Amino acid sequence: MGTDVDAFLRRVAQELRPRTNQSADVLLRRIRSELPDPSLDEDIAALVSEETTGHVAAFLDVLEHGIDTTEFTAPPQAAEVARRYARIGVPITTLLRAYRLGHLGLLHMMQAEIPRFTDDPELINTAAMRLMEAGFAYVDRGSAHVVAAYQEERDRRLQHRLLLTNEASLRIGSTLDVGRTAQELTDVCTEDFAALVTVDLLDSVLDDEGEGAQTPTDPPLLRRVAQRSVSGESPVESPVAEGRTHTYPTGSEPARALATGRAGLLHAAQASHFPSALLLPLLARGDTLGLVQFFRDESAPPFDEDDLLLAQEIAARAAVSIDNARRYTHERSTALTLQRSLLPPHAVEQSAVVAAARYLPSGSRAGVGGDWYDVIPLSGARVALVVGDVVGRGLHAAATMGRLRTAVRAFADIDLMPDELLTHLDDVVIRLQREEAREDGELSATCLYAVYDPVSRLCSLASAGHVVPALATPAVPGGGDRAPQSARFLDMPIGPPLGLGGLPFETAQFELPAGSLLALYTDGLIQRRAQDVDAARTTLCDVLGRAPGAPEEVCDRLLAALLAGRPADDVALLVAHTLALDPGRVATLDLPSDPAAVSGARRFTSETLSAWGLEDLAFGTELMVSELVTNAIRYGKPPIRLRLIRQSSLTCEVFDANATAPHLRRARTFDEGGRGLLLVAQLAERWGTRHGREGKVIWAEQALPR
Repeated sequence: MGTDVDAFLRRVAQELRPRTNQSADVLLRRIRSELPDPSLDEDIAALVSEETTGHVAAFLDVLEHGIDTTEFTAPPQAAEVARRYARIGVPITTLLRAYRLGHLGLLHMMQAEIPRFTDDPELINTAAMRLMEAGFAYVDRGSAHVVAAYQEERDRRLQHRLLLTNEASLRIGSTLDVGRTAQELTDVCTEDFAALVTVDLLDSVLDDEGEGAQTPTDPPLLRRVAQRSVSGESPVESPVAEGRTHTYPTGSEPARALATGRAGLLHAAQASHFPSALLLPLLARGDTLGLVQFFRDESAPPFDEDDLLLAQEIAARAAVSIDNARRYTHERSTALTLQRSLLPPHAVEQSAVVAAARYLPSGSRAGVGGDWYDVIPLSGARVALVVGDVVGRGLHAAATMGRLRTAVRAFADIDLMPDELLTHLDDVVIRLQREEAREDGELSATCLYAVYDPVSRLCSLASAGHVVPALATPAVPGGGDRAPQSARFLDMPIGPPLGLGGLPFETAQFELPAGSLLALYTDGLIQRRAQDVDAARTTLCDVLGRAPGAPEEVCDRLLAALLAGRPADDVALLVAHTLALDPGRVATLDLPSDPAAVSGARRFTSETLSAWGLEDLAFGTELMVSELVTNAIRYGKPPIRLRLIRQSSLTCEVFDANATAPHLRRARTFDEGGRGLLLVAQLAERWGTRHGREGKVIWAEQALPR
């Protein structure tokens, strides 16, 4: 009976072979009815048609030639169809259901054809059973091939997803620049994921100052910060140019994604110009930063749910990187603004030096530091030159720098010696440490404070842990700006950094020839990872020795020679070209400790002012000289010396050896004394006391007539 059934089925297969296409149509219609319509595009439909024809022919071969189903090989189109469906995201269960039901319909059709070839009921039943048995074995074997091809494609897609995710994590966020990070996102995703990627950020996110605020009813204003097509060129498909602001219409898919914070998967009619698109809001730390859109053209399969998950993972990483860059940029900009606002806005008017300064913020991710410089006019035509460096980065360092600079100016105003000033500044830092109780390390700073006197050409310096300055002196005194110079680092003691307490600072004095160049700087100028410190110091001296006397040009040459690019640390540079006051602008008179000497001091003052052509100031100046000399004789100690200095203002100084300073007080109606300093304060623009090692100086300044 078995041989008869096999022969009968062989005959049935031979009879049905001319109708292969008709049988394939039956199989194709059933498969179409089970699969989602969007998946059956023209390419896949044609491939499925070829596959069904191949399955019908292969099954007829099994029946006609008695091929063992364990040795059966599915048509090559079957594996390709499985891969195509895997790419577009059709579930394997849906594909297998369509495959099995389609073949079941084919078997039913073939079973209905059996009675046409015999009237024997037993043969019909046996042949039908044998047909179903062979059909089920064929379907099982074919399903195994479909599942293997489907899973192979899914594994390949999963591996591609992992590789793309890893590539995104490595390449996105390599810098703390918002635009660069957004561009990295578009670069990564147009390599093998999308044909076009655009990144829009809310303009309010990029606008640190909050300008251009909109009402809540307005569509959010966005800025196109990056976009890239698969060709790598500026995409013509995008209606918005990079860098331009725009809005999405209310109710549109992008506007809805921004408003709800939910990702969207769009197809055909929903995605303009492209058959498939993904819309993903950029969300970081609970805030919506913007929107990234991925587009695919007809050359690639449309996006599916797996692609959406992959894009969400990449977008989430990119959003955090963009937010980090945005926060860093905002903090750096704030710190840099604060830093620059706390530095001298312009050169102060004084006649002791010609100064130029530069401040360069660091180019590293650590942020702006606490480097600063200052030029402070002092009494007696002197000037203070200051350079300092607060340890740390960011807003705190900039704010601390501002507090220390203010403290230095306050101490300089009372004419403290450099070592005494640093001692007081050390106390300020220690007090700040106690007030702040910082957990991220001790507050510390370095500072170099120098005072230059153009009358004596003496420069007094003290250092609190700061690098020593460089000095270039003209080989020929008075040789002019272009004269050759010899440069060296000053040999001076370096005290401990500010904030340690309990250790002394020392003042060193140097007599500087007129026309010398004094360079004060922070360690960022000479300390770099790729540069030897000694080599940098040598370069500094070489440049300073060959540089002209113009401080502005000296600053530019030093920065060009020592800094190849953006510095890793902040740099503050202060270059001073020293001047000497003409002896004809200084008049000195030694006085005995005798009240009768007051008249001689008045007469000396009158004659000096007449020689200088300042007769209009004679009366007021004589009154001040009279009061100051009288106080020195009455309350001070010899020697007593009167000095008049004419520069941008007229300065009157009286020196005595007593360290006790007078103070201004309000005299009562019947008091015989106590009005001298009040009179001086009324006549002078500024006045004060300057203490030294050997005594004190009471000084008063008046503006010169125009």
